[in-house]
Amino acid sequence: MHSVLPFFLAMIAAIVFLQMLANKLKVAYPILLVIAGLAVSFIPGLPHLQVDPDLIFFIFLPPLLFEASWSISFKEMKKWWRIITSFAFLVVFFTALSVAVVTNHIIPGFTIALGFLLGGIVSPPDAVSTGAITKFVKISKSTSAILEGESLLNDASSLIIFRFALVAVGTGQFIWQEAATSFLWMVIGGAGIGLLLGWIFVQAHKRLPTDAPSDIALTIIEPYFMYWAAEQLHSSGVLAVVSGGLFMSTRRLLFLNSSSRIKGYSVWESFVFILNGIVFLIIGLELPEIVEGLRSKGIALNTAIGYGILVTGILILARIISSYIAMLATLIFRPSVAPRASSGKVRMLMPLLLGWTGMRGVVSLAAALAIPVTLDNGTEFPQRNLILFITFVVILLTLLVQGLTLPYFIKRSKLFDVITEGQDPEHIAQQKLRQGLREHTYQFLKSKTESELHGHVVVQKLLQQWEEKSKDTDDWMNKKTIMLLFEMLESQRQYCVTLNKDPKFDEEIIRQQLYLLDLEEERLRMKLK
Repeated sequence: MHSVLPFFLAMIAAIVFLQMLANKLKVAYPILLVIAGLAVSFIPGLPHLQVDPDLIFFIFLPPLLFEASWSISFKEMKKWWRIITSFAFLVVFFTALSVAVVTNHIIPGFTIALGFLLGGIVSPPDAVSTGAITKFVKISKSTSAILEGESLLNDASSLIIFRFALVAVGTGQFIWQEAATSFLWMVIGGAGIGLLLGWIFVQAHKRLPTDAPSDIALTIIEPYFMYWAAEQLHSSGVLAVVSGGLFMSTRRLLFLNSSSRIKGYSVWESFVFILNGIVFLIIGLELPEIVEGLRSKGIALNTAIGYGILVTGILILARIISSYIAMLATLIFRPSVAPRASSGKVRMLMPLLLGWTGMRGVVSLAAALAIPVTLDNGTEFPQRNLILFITFVVILLTLLVQGLTLPYFIKRSKLFDVITEGQDPEHIAQQKLRQGLREHTYQFLKSKTESELHGHVVVQKLLQQWEEKSKDTDDWMNKKTIMLLFEMLESQRQYCVTLNKDPKFDEEIIRQQLYLLDLEEERLRMKLK
């Protein structure tokens, strides 16, 4: 333990420094982490890092999915649900099928079941990689919503394929009727369990005398419990975490106070950053062992690399084809929500870039490492090392090739510089929000003066302050005034929540304003101490 602990501490320090370097170089930090892990793996004398396959999903996936479900705009998900669900389920299945058919014909000894297993592993694009790469370029809100929504759901669909393929490989048979029933239970049961537990957790936060530390501690435990409960009932733990996380996210103002929201944001940001960093380092660190496994089976390294390049090409091609199909379907069935473009040529090129966003990462690695070493009968799992190596090549190529070229293509083409129909530009939306808040606050204080606090000197001063936006000192602050300001801030929150129902307003702008209101409430609470 004492020999491994410094290695883990060094890993976390390396993650932090590499993220700083990535920001300076304006490249996605997962790219540098994978390269660093690969370089470190060749240093002699380092302890062997191995994660139990039975725990790989449970350790990393629940908190990563839970945090993503809190970050995404649920309003945008509802708007683009057709494209999101098609990418998350139909496209994943089409990609897995394409990989299964091609590998079955090309790779000796690769059955259709093994092909679907590999397809389920490498089919889901990684949201962390895409988000880190697009951080340095501007993309449209519609594209961002589609990518984020897809990343939440495609993990579930790909892991369902992965689970069924594992059964088929182990038993040598696949019964469609049982598979269909199991699939429905995994989807419906997983979502239902997540919603039920999400409601229970919301009630617990509301009714228990929690504070910020206890609220944050509970939110860290909750995704693990959702995932575990759903898996115990043989449904989808991923869908349980996603549905429960989305349910709780839309009600965060009801059961978390301003202190819990502010501090929780910082804690979760750091927690998820470290988890992602460890996973991407593991990708690089695992390569020498995988290569050694290939050599022990007599598989030439050049041949395995060729298979990895082939599968990567299939993934990219399948996603580009699916992007064009999704765009055509949107233009036919929902032309009102289709992104605007300067010309027909630009519109036809947009799916090409959307298809180029399919970098692989955390989920693919977790699934590959979760393949058991032996089958239930004790025999060695067929082609395990080759599947692991192909997965590594896919992750590495998509991160390096697509990850390094995507920002350049976006900047040069300007294809994503479009505005969703009916939505105001960001600076106009912010201006409208600020103006609306000023008018709403003034009317709120005016109504309080007329109904409850007629002639109150402090309220008159507040009215003058908000009407003229002039600076004032805090010497007039007292407990009664601060309680009035708390009530005013809550009124402003309700105004923002109501305004969020307007499709012209981007939910991210609303959330930024709500965060500022939380900060203002915390500032006032300090005056009560």
